[in-house]
Amino acid sequence: MGRIGTWKLKLRMFLATIFLFAIIYVILMLIGSIMGFGGPLFYMLLGLGIILLQYLISPSIVEATMRVEYVSPEEAPRLHAMVEELAMKAGIPKPRVGIADIGIPNAFAFGRTKSDGRVCVTRGILRLLDEEELKAVLGHEISHIRHNDMIVMTLVSAIPLICYYIYISSIFSRDRDMSLIGLLALVAYLIGQLIVLFISRVREYYADYGSVEIGGQPHKLASALYKLVYGSAASEEDEIREVEGLKAFFVNDVSRATAEIEDLRQVDLDMNGTISEGELQQIKYRDVKIGAAARIMELLSTHPNMLKRIKRLSELT
Repeated sequence: MGRIGTWKLKLRMFLATIFLFAIIYVILMLIGSIMGFGGPLFYMLLGLGIILLQYLISPSIVEATMRVEYVSPEEAPRLHAMVEELAMKAGIPKPRVGIADIGIPNAFAFGRTKSDGRVCVTRGILRLLDEEELKAVLGHEISHIRHNDMIVMTLVSAIPLICYYIYISSIFSRDRDMSLIGLLALVAYLIGQLIVLFISRVREYYADYGSVEIGGQPHKLASALYKLVYGSAASEEDEIREVEGLKAFFVNDVSRATAEIEDLRQVDLDMNGTISEGELQQIKYRDVKIGAAARIMELLSTHPNMLKRIKRLSELT
């Protein structure tokens, strides 16, 4: 992917974000033309309030839902050493390090700013990955912090929510113009949600690239992603439902893991449960087949199709 691939990812995120803000701007201006300045001002303040609330309380929600316990360097020396090394290479302050009491193998990053970053792993991932695979995954999460993804996603995800509030408050209005705006807001909400999902998927690609940029080996990250899909598919359904609302924080979409397994048979050529450097090299020079259903489901997911993601990683070898 290299510099050109990174530039394309940045351009896609920029254009999608601009389009998202354009949607809310048009709706607010239409409301303003009907109600005067009070309408847009109210929803603008509402939007700012939603963004601020999400910004302030989201770390606490993540900590509680994921059952995070922060660990000291004495309690988890290797984990701290990896996070410290990666943070130094990424040029950000060392994040707090935590372990989530969850069996689903995964990792996640959150926080309000780079200096408030937190990187956590689940107990499941510590049992599943080897050290280099874990390092590559941690590099992915460190890259999310480096790219300010927590702030970006908080900001853009608030916009469809504002559209939804406009829809709810306008759809039953006796004023015909306001009712039409309500319907427009509903359409904008649905489109906005798809754009937010698109931005989230692009940022996952960007974080994969960031992991390699700060020292993660492409085949080790690919192997880790492959293992995480199988590990998620083998997890208890009750545990997956428990974290459903926060699965966007994870490295992969845990809800789609079972559906992705069949396609992933194309990358583990010797079927030994890992992806070697040689296997990733072979993927680079051949096509992979992704079914129509998988392509459609990807549009409704916070994460890219895993086979496409591994194919992208092969381009970094």
